[in-house]
Amino acid sequence: MSYTIIRNAQIVNEGEIKTQDLLINGERIEKIDENISIKSLHREIDAEGNYLFPGLIDDQVHFREPGMTQKANIYTEAKAAVAGGVTSFMEMPNTIPPATTHELLEQKYEIASTHSLANYSFYLGTSNSNLEEIKKTDPSKVCGIKIFMGSSTGDLVVDNPNSLENIFKHSPTLIATHCEDDLRIKENTIPLRMHYGDAIPMRFHPIIRDEKACYDSSKYAVELAKKHNSRLHIFHLSTLDEIALLENITPLAEKRITAEVCVHHLWFDSNDYATLGTLIKCNPAIKGPEHKPKLLQALKDGFIDVLATDHAPHTMQEKMIRTPDGSINYFKAPSGLPLVQHSLNMLLEFWHNKQLRLIDIAEKAAHNPAICFGVKERGFIREGYFADLVLVNPEKEWEVHSDNIYYKCGWSPLEGFKFKSRITHTFVNGHLVYHHGLFNENNFGKRLEFNR
Repeated sequence: MSYTIIRNAQIVNEGEIKTQDLLINGERIEKIDENISIKSLHREIDAEGNYLFPGLIDDQVHFREPGMTQKANIYTEAKAAVAGGVTSFMEMPNTIPPATTHELLEQKYEIASTHSLANYSFYLGTSNSNLEEIKKTDPSKVCGIKIFMGSSTGDLVVDNPNSLENIFKHSPTLIATHCEDDLRIKENTIPLRMHYGDAIPMRFHPIIRDEKACYDSSKYAVELAKKHNSRLHIFHLSTLDEIALLENITPLAEKRITAEVCVHHLWFDSNDYATLGTLIKCNPAIKGPEHKPKLLQALKDGFIDVLATDHAPHTMQEKMIRTPDGSINYFKAPSGLPLVQHSLNMLLEFWHNKQLRLIDIAEKAAHNPAICFGVKERGFIREGYFADLVLVNPEKEWEVHSDNIYYKCGWSPLEGFKFKSRITHTFVNGHLVYHHGLFNENNFGKRLEFNR
């Protein structure tokens, strides 16, 4: 076994910050205490003045493999994730082909086992006709099933009411939903397309995909979940309206309906389309500035449970596709933005601005995803748990630029922004995979297991 001691760290964990030493033995945390002494050491890190977080668990990413590897792949995006302090991810089924069978799902697990530097799990996709595959899902081995109750997802849209009823009734595991009302979106699009053609200005994106489209679909999902006592997790809430559908129930493990907010819906607002345009085009849309403080407060108050990214990269060429007259083509420029490398840094800016506490970040981005999904032995800094850890220098300023972006797409809407804190070390299963811009790729992550 190899031993590593992290000394004098300010450990951010389970509602407290304590200055302690932490001993890693192989893959796991062996001891947390003051002044740990050990004769045989592989590595010692002096973390004085720095914060040690549990590795973040991102419950919603799109790594694009298989089928769209011009945008991203499991290797590149997992590498970006660990550089950003994300040690475990749960990836979406809208690849090519869509992962709507367990045979296809296991192929993704096989790729990750030899390519992912982070720990991993993959959602089974749903359709109007794959109920039998859904029933075969093993809750202890798969993070959940994903329902796209909205558009822009091709064959994965579940728009048959009977199919939705049966999925909510029979799913043996957590149901995660993308909630937008497709009919509402289409209705909102018609007058704008008649006026602008394909060159609808990007400022209309949150008007096309408006608050009502989100609320109506989320309300429908909540009604189905309550009717069938399903375990529902609503992804990427983007409106203050949807908060009214949620409850603050403790302990979190007893909640049957949980929700997530993504960092970009707390960071950007509709005013940013003027400068960033398609670079922040995503579904659900980034909306007006009035939503950000309400979503943040609902997160702090326990109505929203999880922070994540919905990391969804596209090439710059795809984002900038144009009409014959040279305008950006609203319909062909894809939705989604890359975020997994920068999410913890973004959250630390909220701390610097006194909008979040460090313990809030650990809770919402590590503890709560572990609780909501029943992740086994991860998400907390505890003796016996896997050593998924992130060390942060809170006063090390750095600027995002093309040379330090690890996404395969090579760009970020944050380029040029100066962060006040910097991630210095990331451990995955006790392995120091990232250290001051350098990667040790000798070990790959593990398949997440679930206590269900």
